[in-house]
Amino acid sequence: MKFAATCLFGLEKLLGEEIDALGLKRSGTIDGRVYFEGAVSDIPRLNINLRFAERVYIVLGEFPAHTFTELFDGTRKIPFYDYIGERDAFPVKGHSIKSALTSIPDCQSIVKKAAVEAMKDRYATERFEETGTAYQIEFFILKDEAAIMLDTSGVTLHKRGYRPESNAAPLRETLAAALVKLAHIREENLFWDPFCGSGTIAIEAAMQMCNKAPGMDRTFISQSYPWIGKADWDRAYEKARDEIKTDCVFEAYASDIDPECVRLTRENAARAGVDKYIKAFERDARTVETYGRRGTIVCNPPYGERMMDRQSVERLYSEIGRAWAELGSWQIYVISSCPDFERLFRRRADKVRKLYNGMIKCDYYQFFKNKRT
Repeated sequence: MKFAATCLFGLEKLLGEEIDALGLKRSGTIDGRVYFEGAVSDIPRLNINLRFAERVYIVLGEFPAHTFTELFDGTRKIPFYDYIGERDAFPVKGHSIKSALTSIPDCQSIVKKAAVEAMKDRYATERFEETGTAYQIEFFILKDEAAIMLDTSGVTLHKRGYRPESNAAPLRETLAAALVKLAHIREENLFWDPFCGSGTIAIEAAMQMCNKAPGMDRTFISQSYPWIGKADWDRAYEKARDEIKTDCVFEAYASDIDPECVRLTRENAARAGVDKYIKAFERDARTVETYGRRGTIVCNPPYGERMMDRQSVERLYSEIGRAWAELGSWQIYVISSCPDFERLFRRRADKVRKLYNGMIKCDYYQFFKNKRT
């Protein structure tokens, strides 16, 4: 069985490594998407354990689709009835990129009609009630090659369940997890996010350090699919619980100048079950200190796009650059969309990685050699 897991641009390598770690074989990677092989029984553990994926799909069929006729004929050949029952619902949505077929509504209508025709042959009916289990069909057309897929996740996987509220410019949980992973944090070092917002970075750090699966506390659309055994879900949840480290000594500071952000962080950390690892408090980011410890800063300061104006942000970057110069050997990781960040921070990054915060193109500045310019 072929699967596709989607992710934010820039996270494909991390997602691929997660898939490898689950013992599954990758078959291809494109921007924002990793393909791999697996079995139906893998669906529960994929959804529960993938930190960097947005959704997991079953790839039902792939074929050229230069015209609407090709799109209809290719979809018509797919045995939807292997998954979808006579009374089940099967809405259709999708995307078309760099392809001749540009009208999404027309593609949506054609895929729906073709799916209906494919199932008419099996169920010998002209009308489908669509009152039963819901199966989300999704098409993805890239450079005139179509993939017809079935969603197994439902609500996107970045929604772990611990963040019903967020601040004005929330960071997606999957991106926060990636920032933490790329920082190579250590359990014995102090972790600090001095722009904590709703606490996402610190929470994702704590979850990684104690090995808590990101999907442990939520449900997925495919739990209603009768052809996925309940025992497979029970085993996946139980294994995730068993793998949590109970002797973890990780400590994270999550601070913010806004007391409302501190409140949100405390509440979200408690919902995530990692509040014992996180100390949330009010503090100006320009007053971070080492307390005589080794440490790592991972943060998402304002960009001047959704919070603060550009002039205020540039002044902030300059001020934290001067203040954090006193942290000695601490490692510092900052994501920002500001192209002049290094100049303002007055330090050249040891490494810069391109990432996307939603639709905002960003750079992840990584300072780990303690060299000033």
